[in-house]
Amino acid sequence: MVVFRNLGATMKVCILSDSHDHRDLLSRAVAAAKRQGAEAVLHCGDVVAPSTLSVVEPHGLPFHVIHGNNTGDLYALSRRSARKDSVVEYHGQDASLTLGGRRIFLVHYPHYAKGMASTGDWDLVCCGHTHKVDAQTVPNVNGGETLVLNPGSVGGVDTDRATFVMMDLDDLSYEIFEVPELPGK
Repeated sequence: MVVFRNLGATMKVCILSDSHDHRDLLSRAVAAAKRQGAEAVLHCGDVVAPSTLSVVEPHGLPFHVIHGNNTGDLYALSRRSARKDSVVEYHGQDASLTLGGRRIFLVHYPHYAKGMASTGDWDLVCCGHTHKVDAQTVPNVNGGETLVLNPGSVGGVDTDRATFVMMDLDDLSYEIFEVPELPGK
């Protein structure tokens, strides 16, 4: 049987960055995103230890990740993503993806993100590194604008809140969320 996706349907993705080995926060963010309808996760770098990604496997969402400036063991990260049963897809220092009909570029550094956005080749450019939530439109060479989105730090690094973004790729609308507390805390 062939199943066609409803053309009017929308795809939601979770965008996060800078987990810095905070496994519990990463897992809770992915779980919350899945409950809200995320169909994939985009991680904009600084996982650090590849073993941290073991917490995303049980959630079963495709997990696209780049390495950032705190690279950890890139060989182990490559091996983890190469396993047949892995939901993790490691892209290296940056990634170009097409999801939900949108052209998406992931890079860790905001200044590279703005440069890539200015090319007009992307509908959305996501970055991390600063640990601060930021969204801005950048004029591009095609006469339009491209959204550059930094979801902050899902690991809560250098900030008082651990954050992630839920985005609807249909209209590029998004909402910023704090990682939920554990029940009873």
